[in-house]
Amino acid sequence: MYVVFAIFFGMLLGSNDSANIFGPSVENGVLKYKTVTKVAALCVLLGALIGGEKGIRTISNFSNMSIYFAAITVFSAALTMLILSKIGIPSSSSQAIVGAILAVGILNNNVNWKILVKLVIAWVTTPVGGIIFGFLLYRILSVPFNKIRSLWVREKVLVISTLLVGAYGSYALGANNVANITGVFANQIGIRMAALVGGLSIAAGALFSNKRVMYTVSKKIIELDYFSSAISILGQSITVWIYSVIGIPVSVSQAIVGAVIGTGLARGSKLTNKKIIFQIITTWIATPLFSGLFTIIVYYFSKIFF
Repeated sequence: MYVVFAIFFGMLLGSNDSANIFGPSVENGVLKYKTVTKVAALCVLLGALIGGEKGIRTISNFSNMSIYFAAITVFSAALTMLILSKIGIPSSSSQAIVGAILAVGILNNNVNWKILVKLVIAWVTTPVGGIIFGFLLYRILSVPFNKIRSLWVREKVLVISTLLVGAYGSYALGANNVANITGVFANQIGIRMAALVGGLSIAAGALFSNKRVMYTVSKKIIELDYFSSAISILGQSITVWIYSVIGIPVSVSQAIVGAVIGTGLARGSKLTNKKIIFQIITTWIATPLFSGLFTIIVYYFSKIFF
């Protein structure tokens, strides 16, 4: 029964973070919304089942709590994600669940500080990685792409490559972020079941991706053309996938924001709205704080009614 909260959390994550992956390409008209949601759902599930184990183990070792407290953490993290998603600002499921787990750890005087430090370092390096990969990939791949003279060939290359890159990004999302959804339940239901339940819930959410978030990451930050949109997705995908291999859940929204900025700078674009950058960074900081606060409130309310 408690896993229901994780399913709800997973659907929110799928809706929000798949928007971060395909946002630039959908808003620029390269791909259709219905197409990308179906591709995202399938690839997210495959990523969770094939590559999600290491991240799940990291979160399960970080949390190490009863199923009761596990339910409280995912419910509080989901509540945080729901509020931020309604505002239309990219939020971090990784920071939401870590903030909730940390609050429970403080309540029980049981915090794994070593893992927490690794997770926080990853929060800082994720957008930096996105910027670096976005910048370098644009500079490298723009050379052969610009040599294509036929506009028809260019268009076909863009559509196919963007779809493939988005599929890769969705796979990386499932492999990396499934730990945020069911990692706290892994000690009770097992690694494989945690990957399956988490993957299915994220895939379900991907079918209803948040269009407001798509608009935020693709046009309010920096202007991108069709080619640079694909590059930004690739930069984000590589960043998230590397962390999934390491076994550290990170924020897809941080990775795509970094990749969009890096790609835009590589092509000589200027930030179109510096205020939205500040707003997003503020959200990164506020996410774990709100999640931790909600966790404490939910915990004491549950003691009263149960």
